[in-house]
Amino acid sequence: MPKRRSTCKRSAAQGHGCLRKSVSTTDITEDRPATTAEPPKRTRPGAVVPKRHSLCKRSAAQGHGCMRRSVSTTDITEDRPATTLEPPKRTRPGAVVPKRRSPIKRTTAQGRGNLRKSLSTTDVNVSKPENNAEQHKRPRPGAVKPAPSSKEKRNVPAGCAASLATGVKSSARPKAPPATTALASSAAGKRKPWDLEGRIHDLEVKIKGLPEGKEQLILQNTTRQQDLERLTADLSAERIKNSDLSATVSELQSALCTAEAKLSEALSERDLLTLRLASAEEKVATLQRSYAETKGALAELRCERTALMAAQESLAADKERLESMVADLRAKLAAQEEQLHVSEQDRRALHNSLQELKGNIRVFCRLRPLLPTEDAPKRPFLTLPDERTVQVLRTEPKAQRETVLTFSFDRVFPGAASQATVYAEVSELVQSTLDGYNVCIFAYGQTGAGKTHSMEGDEEGEHRGIIPRALHQVFEASQKQPHWTYTMVASFVEVYNETLRDLLVPPSQGDKAPPLKLKTTSKNGLITVVNLTEVPVKSAQHIGQLLQCARKNRVVAATKCNERSSRSHSVFRLDITGHNSYTQLDCRGRLNMVDLAGSERLSESQAEGVRLRETQTINSSLANLNNVIVALSNRSSHVPYRNSKLTHLLMDSLGGNSKTLMLLNISPREENLMETINSLRFATTVNKCQIGIASKNP
Repeated sequence: MPKRRSTCKRSAAQGHGCLRKSVSTTDITEDRPATTAEPPKRTRPGAVVPKRHSLCKRSAAQGHGCMRRSVSTTDITEDRPATTLEPPKRTRPGAVVPKRRSPIKRTTAQGRGNLRKSLSTTDVNVSKPENNAEQHKRPRPGAVKPAPSSKEKRNVPAGCAASLATGVKSSARPKAPPATTALASSAAGKRKPWDLEGRIHDLEVKIKGLPEGKEQLILQNTTRQQDLERLTADLSAERIKNSDLSATVSELQSALCTAEAKLSEALSERDLLTLRLASAEEKVATLQRSYAETKGALAELRCERTALMAAQESLAADKERLESMVADLRAKLAAQEEQLHVSEQDRRALHNSLQELKGNIRVFCRLRPLLPTEDAPKRPFLTLPDERTVQVLRTEPKAQRETVLTFSFDRVFPGAASQATVYAEVSELVQSTLDGYNVCIFAYGQTGAGKTHSMEGDEEGEHRGIIPRALHQVFEASQKQPHWTYTMVASFVEVYNETLRDLLVPPSQGDKAPPLKLKTTSKNGLITVVNLTEVPVKSAQHIGQLLQCARKNRVVAATKCNERSSRSHSVFRLDITGHNSYTQLDCRGRLNMVDLAGSERLSESQAEGVRLRETQTINSSLANLNNVIVALSNRSSHVPYRNSKLTHLLMDSLGGNSKTLMLLNISPREENLMETINSLRFATTVNKCQIGIASKNP
């Protein structure tokens, strides 16, 4: 934005202009040839264009113009030849065109023009030889103007020279000479060069007029010197005023700069506030939309709240009704639990009574089916008339007669019976273990009769044996009985050549493990194995892993009677401890599942060396088991339990405080007829044995 011009500078310029006008009213007469005003100098190429003058400079220019006008009113007469004005200089090619003059410079030029106009009104008589040819010669570019001669300097008075130095010299164009002088010059200019008389006449005329012009010039010079002194004093006063005004202008300019800076800051702040206002308006619009949406959602929520309050009142009524029903149901539940507890006690008593009626020692007989590689007998020698009887047709070659031997047992399973059918009869004894009784299930029979298949079977599927099915039943039943919590610990031991071996310890670590010993507890008479590995189990899958490990560690070998004959007796033991949180009752039971080694005739097995010793040890332990059963059936005062490791280990299962089940496995092969008859007779002896009533563990 352009700055505002100060009024002080304008006033000063006007004062200078008035001074110039007053000076231009005088007449200056000088006896020297009239000269034309020099044309304004043109700007050289590459010159710096001056800046625009301020208002103070404009006022000063106007003041100088006034002074020049006052000086131009006088008449100056000088006796020197008149010269013509020099033509304006042309601009050189490539010169920089000067910028347009500011109003201040324009005012200064106007003042100078006024001075020239005032000087042009005066009559100047110059006594100079007329030489029109020389006057009209155009000066060459770059030529030096000759200085005035000493004669010309003497002809001009001192006052006139001073006035010309201050006023006339600064004018752009001098005033035209008087008419008489002009005519004389024109007339003289028409004379020929050889007209010396005419030219001398003209000079005489001019010389006669010089004294009069000189006196006038002296008088005018004196007057103008006085005016000049007065104007000089006025000019000094105006300069003082101008300096004061310049100081004021400087102060105003600094104030203007400060105001402009403040204005710039205000504009920046205004722009920032405008942006903030736009952002705030956008936020307000967003908030208004959000408010409208929230208001609509609030209305919906209020409607939902009203509906929920109505539903709450309905639910409160339902709650009171349900709480009343819950209280009644809790009372009924408590009564039902008490009744359930009584019923559970009755069930256990009835179950135990049923097992006692069936006998604390029972015998099941299972006939092995023929294998695909075995040939069927020419005529059947084993028949099963019913589910409790086995008939054997025996031929006596010497007597040439046939004898039918009949054996009765608690349950007889044909060869087509599945593993599930066999276990269905065994499961009742397994339940007694959870009721707090000791249960023993052992498989007996000759080698290759199917004892291991009946006890262990496959790991999964329909061919699972008694051991995995019994463990699965124990875990399921323990979870279904209310208020009862059970803890189970499993162990697996085998009797090999009258030595106890831990089947849950790898064979590589068996030599480092401490030896196993049998020990009878003094409190309840249970048989424990010292240093035997006991593993807490929490699932049937875990026990399956233990069985798989024991199966790998058990000693088996091939004989003439069986390709995979067990050379030891294995005993799986599961100790169960239960606690009832409702009645604070505790129970403890033990489940022994025994897979006995098969009896073999030395004449048939043709065993030698280690296998011979194994066969002799197996037959000896089975004979000791037979002696124990006979002693129990005869109610002898001494029962030889300690004659073998097997009978000593099964002492708590055969001694009366246990529910015992013997699973007899017989072969369908006619070659094994005599061994089958011996096994049936031993099983009959066991079935007739009375070992007393089993008591519940404390």
